[in-house]
Amino acid sequence: MAALPVFPLGTRAAARRSPFARRFARAARAAPAAALPMVASMFTFAFATDANAHVLTAADLASPRIGWVFTPWVVVLLVVSLGAYLIGYVRLQRRGARDRSARRVRLVMFAGGWLALAAVLVSPLDTLSGFLFSAHMVQHETMMLVTAPLCVLGRPLTVWLWALPRSARLALGAFVRSRAFSAAWRAISAPLVAWLLHAAALWAWHAPTLFDAALANPALHTLQHASFLVTALLFWWAIFGEGAQRRDSGHAMLSLFTTMMHTSALGALITLAPTLWYPSYVEPTSTLGINPLHDQQLGGLIMWVPGALAYLIGALAVCARWLTGSSVPWLATRDAAARGSGLQ
Repeated sequence: MAALPVFPLGTRAAARRSPFARRFARAARAAPAAALPMVASMFTFAFATDANAHVLTAADLASPRIGWVFTPWVVVLLVVSLGAYLIGYVRLQRRGARDRSARRVRLVMFAGGWLALAAVLVSPLDTLSGFLFSAHMVQHETMMLVTAPLCVLGRPLTVWLWALPRSARLALGAFVRSRAFSAAWRAISAPLVAWLLHAAALWAWHAPTLFDAALANPALHTLQHASFLVTALLFWWAIFGEGAQRRDSGHAMLSLFTTMMHTSALGALITLAPTLWYPSYVEPTSTLGINPLHDQQLGGLIMWVPGALAYLIGALAVCARWLTGSSVPWLATRDAAARGSGLQ
């Protein structure tokens, strides 16, 4: 069973002195302006997807332009999430010397995931995804196989909380430790549930009808990307999240192996299909002088081969955890600040 995230929020004595209602009220008075952007940043990796579907006009098809895309709310959320992480990181580093090297590694992991997400959302790759199915597949695979695991390893929730004022941190801590939230979190982050949700998102959204609908509808397009990323975060949390220990390596290996198998099967089906699955790409792809069926085959290969390699790398990391009998620094399950707070 996946563990609830550990948020270092303050001392036990402080917690005893401040009942939940008083903490929440004080937080609401003290830092509403600061808390709202920080809480919003927690959802960046879930919903910071391109606000526009890949709907191409006649002008786009007549004169294709592949350029950078700066959707304002996406850029703002990306900047706020990075700024909040850096503030929280600096505060944690100042609290104590223990685990500083591990936190530095987590910072690198988070930065890698953040850069990967920013690249697929604002770079010319996003524009190219409207013309090529293979580019769209690169976008999806990057979010699920690069951004999601690196985000999990970067432990952003804990660090983001440390960017908040102490009163807001205590209030949010009381909420996440509530019985209702704990039960809900354990339910959705259980290994089998996370596996099923991720598999369902992958297969459902690659059904031709839903995929083409997402290309034409901005709301569905955002929901598609969010579904891929959220379920991928849950999937990788069950493998590398806080609480993942040597004893959990069995289910982690099983999850990785079976996911590698069914995603490879989906990639093979797309690659070997004798006809086009996604007719919406016929005209845009032809505009670039590329055979639509060849583009579809390339997209299927991207899911099939590099995707399988990513799960294999994850399995090797799990094997290393099992063989050593303890987590390596970047898989550490507790932060030194949590130990120092007495709330571990």
